[in-house]
Order: sequence, then structure tokens, then C-alpha cells
Amino acid sequence: MRQIPKHYLALAAFLIGISIVFAAWSALKRPDDVRNENAGFVAEAPAPEKAPKKKSSTVPWPMYGYDRARTRNLQVDIRGPFERVWRYGDKTLLEFPPIYAGGKLWLIDNDARVFSFDAKTGKILWTKRVGRLNASSPAYRNGFIYLVNLEPGQVMKLNADTGKTVWRRDLPGRSESSPVIRGKTLYFGCENGQLFALDTRNGKTKWATWLGGEVKAAPALYRGILYVGDYGGNMNAVNARTGKVKWQSGSQGSGFGTGGRFYSTPAVAFGRVFSGNNDGRIYSYDIRDGTLAWSYSTGGYVYSGPAVTRTKRTPPTVFIGSFDGNIYALNAKTGSTRWSKPVGGQVIGSLTVLGETVYIAEFSNTTTLGYDTRTGRQVFEYPTGTYTPIISDGKWLFLTGYSSLHALEPVKRNKGKARAKARKAN
Repeated sequence: MRQIPKHYLALAAFLIGISIVFAAWSALKRPDDVRNENAGFVAEAPAPEKAPKKKSSTVPWPMYGYDRARTRNLQVDIRGPFERVWRYGDKTLLEFPPIYAGGKLWLIDNDARVFSFDAKTGKILWTKRVGRLNASSPAYRNGFIYLVNLEPGQVMKLNADTGKTVWRRDLPGRSESSPVIRGKTLYFGCENGQLFALDTRNGKTKWATWLGGEVKAAPALYRGILYVGDYGGNMNAVNARTGKVKWQSGSQGSGFGTGGRFYSTPAVAFGRVFSGNNDGRIYSYDIRDGTLAWSYSTGGYVYSGPAVTRTKRTPPTVFIGSFDGNIYALNAKTGSTRWSKPVGGQVIGSLTVLGETVYIAEFSNTTTLGYDTRTGRQVFEYPTGTYTPIISDGKWLFLTGYSSLHALEPVKRNKGKARAKARKAN
């Protein structure tokens, strides 16, 4: 038998080694983004909360994300220019925005102090220390506010008018999962990996469901199903009545067998659940069965919670920011880019859509910016803002800075004209 030359054997071994390395690299590299044209999609506008009875009435913003589906989308015609009516300032970080109902605002700072403000004047009505560390917004319902704490890990119900504690329950871990309420049930996540349903009347546990990892995001609630991501990399759909998991769907991760982590609070609209992920992607899942409809890679972590809208001018669109310093307006059905803009710094907090304007706060220069939802043209700038930018009562803007809260009122047209005339005369 003829002997095969050694250099042929060496070449064959080399080629086999290259093939193995390439196969391993292909299996472990960052997965490509997904586009699934067969995933379900419903093109109607996100369902609004109850409209005010009178034009003069204000609109409640009773929880983080505005509504239970966390759409962060309030369709009101509120336009600038704006003037500041009042300002509250302190040295403590305000990582999460206030909530609003019935002429009052409630806010929790990072030192776990709860404040109640008169929304028109900025007067502090009461304040209460409820712990040592907090990073969430409370939720309001029927004269009470509900909140969770990081340190100590606890959940509380307070009288909204007085701040008096109605009940308090210890948790098996820390929580920064802003609560959502339906009927007599309070829902939130915990860093021990469970999603909780508590009776609002007494704080007793109705059910507690284990998910795939720490739950830092706030759950969104839509048609009886809770949607929330976890730090095990799963997006979860959980029956709100029973706590039974309907489906779990994974994230793609950054490669080398890793999974992504969901810090972003999701938004539910158009038959989809949308959320950012620490693997640098934005995800869209079919709410029926968790099918991954699309994913979109950015250049950094996506802690930001998305805002979703559809208007006469703007087709179904998802707005979200990234640590890469950009805001993205994505086609809600396909995940393709409608427009994107650099905003000057990292985007960490969630966005807000008011009418035809999407608002965003950027971390580096601590500025709040507003963009036309259809074109991406900048239409608003305010020299403070860091995390979540704005909520509204339908009349005013309430803007959260790094450690300050600002009430902004639209300048009336005749008032603006008078000022312009006065400037011209001078």
C-alpha cells in the first residue's frame, strides 16, 4: 500500500481543524436578527383608557407606563411652546416618574421617600419614608397607592390623601417592578424570580409563580394575561387569574450560548408584546403563543421601555432608546427602521408618546428631547432629564429630571402672541 505523504496528512488535519473551528464559531457567534412574516399582527391603534367626561377634565396617569398594557401612549393634542409653572428639586435621584390622578401627583425617590404633590401648585401635601432604597413608580386606585421596595423587600398600600399605611407585607427578595392593578388584585415581580398576585384589600397572596430568573421589569396586563421578561432571558405570558404560565419564549443572547436579560418593561399592542433586552436587541413576540416575530439589534443595552402608537399621521410604530445613544422608530409589524436619531447620550429610561410627539431623556447631557412621531424631526428640548422623561394629565407636562420634577404648561396662543409683540417692540 502506498503511504500518504505526511504533508498531505498535515493539510487534511489543518482543514478539519478549520472546519471544526468554523462550525463552533457559527454555533456560538451572535445570532442573526429574526424576521418572521407569519407571526400574527393586528393593525388597530392601542386601546385608550377611559377618556375624560369633559374637555376641561384631566386624564389620569395612574401607573408606570400610563395604562395596564404599558403603551406609554396618551393621544392628546398638547403642543408647545411651554412655560414652567413650578419646580421641585432635591439632591436625591429620581429614577422613576410620578403618577397622576385627581389633581395630585405621587412620586418615590431613590431614598424610598414618597411624596404627594398638588399638581397645580407643586405644594407638597405629605411625605413618608418607606424604606432605604427604591427604583419604581407606585400605582393608584380608588384613593390608595401601592408600592414595592428594593430595601427592604416589601410591598405596601398607603392612603393616597394622608400617606397612612393600610398594610405592609415582606417579600422574599427585593423588588423594582412597578405594580399594575386589575379589580382587587395587585401584580408585580420580585428579584427572587417570582411573579406575585396579591389581594389589594389585605395584601394576602393569591398566587406566586416562578419564572426563569429575577423579575426586575414591571408586568404589562392585557386581556387577562400578564406579560413580563426575566433575567433568565425569557418573555413570559401568565394567566392573571390563576398564575398559570401560558407560554415562555427565549431571547437570542449575545452569542457563545448566552441568553439575554429583560430589564425593559414591555408594551402590548397590535397583537404583540414589545421589549428591549440587555443583549442589545429589541424583541417582538406574538401574544397568542410567544412566537418571535422579529428582533432588532442596536449598538448597546436596551434597558428602555418601548412606547407604541398608531395615529392618522403615524402608522403602527414602536419607539425605543438604547445605550448606543439613539432613538429608534420601528415598523411594529416587521421591525424595519422607520427612522432613527442620535440623541447625544445613552437612553436608559422608557419613552413617552403624547399625541404626535415622542419624548426621550438622555443620560450623558441630562436633556429631555421630543421628536415628531412620523418624521423624526426634533420639536422639543428641555435642559434637564435623565431617565424617564414625561407624564401628562392631558393638559400639562410633568417632566422628571435627575433629581427634580417640573410642571410645564403650554403657552396660550394669545399669550404667546402678546409676548412676541412685546419682544418686537423692545
